[in-house]
Order: sequence, then C-alpha cells, then structure tokens
Amino acid sequence: MRSSALHPHRAPVVRAAVLAALATVLLMLVGTPPASAHNALRGSDPADGATVPAAPDRVTLTFDQPAIELGSEVVVTAPDGTVVSEGPVQVAENDVVQILADERPAGEYQVAWRVTSADGHPISGAFAFTAAEGTGEPEPTIEQTATPTPGPTTPPAATPTDASTPAPTAAQTAAPAERDVATSGTPAWLWAAGAAAVVVAAAVAVVAARRRTSAARGGATAGDGDR
Repeated sequence: MRSSALHPHRAPVVRAAVLAALATVLLMLVGTPPASAHNALRGSDPADGATVPAAPDRVTLTFDQPAIELGSEVVVTAPDGTVVSEGPVQVAENDVVQILADERPAGEYQVAWRVTSADGHPISGAFAFTAAEGTGEPEPTIEQTATPTPGPTTPPAATPTDASTPAPTAAQTAAPAERDVATSGTPAWLWAAGAAAVVVAAAVAVVAARRRTSAARGGATAGDGDR
C-alpha cells in the first residue's frame, strides 16, 4: 500500500533527471569548437624574412601536423634566378626538409612550397630569406690567377723564293771590290799601284824635259855673247 502510493511521485523526478542529462550533453556538443581538419605551417629554418650569415644547405618547414611526401614540393630560387632545390623533399613527422645545391650565392632566396596534409588536403605558401655570404662557390684555379708570361718572339718566316726566279750567283752577291777581283782576275790595289807609277813617271819625264829645254836655251845665249 505505501510503495504503490509513492510511485506516482517518483516518475516526474526521474524524467527531470533524464532531461537534465540530455541538456548537459547537448551543451557540451554545442560548446566544443570543431577540430582543425588541415595542416598549418608553424615555422621554417631559415625563418621568413631572416638574414643568415651564409647560404644554408637545406630549408626546413615545420607544421602542426604530420605531412606526407606524395604531392609535397619545395622550390628554392637563388638570387640569380637559378633553382637550387635538389631532389625530392624529405618528410620526418611534422618536418619537411628540402636539400639545396652545393653552389649557393649570396643574396635573397625565394621559397615556394606545397605540402600534402595527412588527410590528403594540399596546402601551399611562400616566404623569403637573405644570405649574407655565398657557400660552395668555386675558387679560381692557378691558371686563372697566374699572370701569363710573354713567350719568346718568333722571327718572321722567310719569304719563299719564286721558283721561276734564278738564285743570285756568288759574284752577284759579293762586295764591289770582290766582284772586281772575280771579274778581272787582278786585285784592285794592284791596278791602283800601277796607275800611281804611271803618273809619277809622267811627272819625272816632264821635269826632265823642262830641264833640257832650259839648258839648251842657256847654251845658245852664251854662244851669241862670244861673237
């Protein structure tokens, strides 16, 4: 009798408790923000806008969630416009690493990236950094730095003689005095000595003739006086 009389009073209390529990669950569902479905870039090395002492050998992007290699790509462009990215990206959990070429000049680098999230959704972005000095640039060789030594001057080549022109003979190429000897057979000095002797003899003959003439005139004058 007593229990049957209490049942009608308990039913509203049970219903109220159930409704309160349902309301609490609904409030929790409505008040909870939805989880982020895609990846997001948290940082990079070098950082966006940073200036590093020397050009790095790699670029690392760090995300808030793991990424996958399929469809992921990082393109790094050097200050001279050449692409220095080498090989595919390397993914290690939340990090995406891109190896760079050995020769990396100084200046501003541009980084363009596209990464696939773990759920398959691609995300992309870009940033830049500056390298104060280049790395891995080739040094000049000894041949490039040495001052070239002038070699010996090559004498001009002899002009070939026309086959149709006869070669000069020994008599034609000899000195004038030698040509005289070759043509006459008598040395030139001997001819000069003979000419001098002839001149001296002629002078002696002229002097002797004048003396004889003077002597003859003197004798004739003496004879006329004796008469």
